[in-house]
Amino acid sequence: MFKNFEDLKNKLLNGKSKKIVVSNADLESIKAIKEAHENLGISYIFVGNKEEIKNICNEINLNVIDENIVHTNSKEESAKKSVEIVKNGLADILMKGKIDTSTLLKAVVDKENGINNGTIMSHLTVLENPVYHKLLFITDAGMNIYPNLEQKKYIIKNAIDYLKILGYKNIKIGVMAAIETVNPKMPETEDAQNLVDLFKKENVEGCIIEGPISLDIAISEKSAKTKGSKSEIAGDIDIMVMPNIACGNIMSKSLVYLGNTIMAGIILGAKAPIVLTSRGASSQEKLMSILLTMVYSN
Repeated sequence: MFKNFEDLKNKLLNGKSKKIVVSNADLESIKAIKEAHENLGISYIFVGNKEEIKNICNEINLNVIDENIVHTNSKEESAKKSVEIVKNGLADILMKGKIDTSTLLKAVVDKENGINNGTIMSHLTVLENPVYHKLLFITDAGMNIYPNLEQKKYIIKNAIDYLKILGYKNIKIGVMAAIETVNPKMPETEDAQNLVDLFKKENVEGCIIEGPISLDIAISEKSAKTKGSKSEIAGDIDIMVMPNIACGNIMSKSLVYLGNTIMAGIILGAKAPIVLTSRGASSQEKLMSILLTMVYSN
């Protein structure tokens, strides 16, 4: 269990240095890279408008050499070039700069030139909230819009695999809904029950999965007792599996903008880890996301 990002950094950040390529680098992503370079030993390649990138680097006192900048004339070209750099083994991690997620991911999943490994890719959000007693993981809040049952299975497996890499032994997973019972008028509750049955049948080790489960029970043991819930994960959940991207996105950003929460985000399931945060994310959020991909890559 990790209480916060600093706890994760202190316990897990070891191994060889990594190189990251930033697609359409902007001020906040370059600020994050500067700190990652100085404090985490990461090296980098910036892709985008060369003049703009050099101006930003000068502004924040980052001494960048020309060889570390790849000039492009559009966001689409930045995405393709960044993915190509990773595919050719010239960088270990791909990072989203000021570019639409759809534009970057289109290059990632390109059948001929992309870095998709043939499985379902998914977004994992990691949240450090002052009220909750440990890091909270949410999936999928950034990639799969309306995942079906089969896709949700792989989304959950991606998250489980990642937490096992972090060292988690008894992962507590909740398939989220508004209620704790199955209601045919609420398809996400049926999916939740089917996913629980599926994982129990496959006997996946190292995790407990429940669903449908409501937010209050997942987060609050007191609420679970009040409701008479017999949940084994009440008040101690690790991973929240969301019904769709809207639920995951709204919840994550609500916690950030209304709940003093630090958020990081990565894409799992590709040939290389991908730092993927909102275009409006701070350099701190981007830095924490870099940390997550470095741990994964190591």
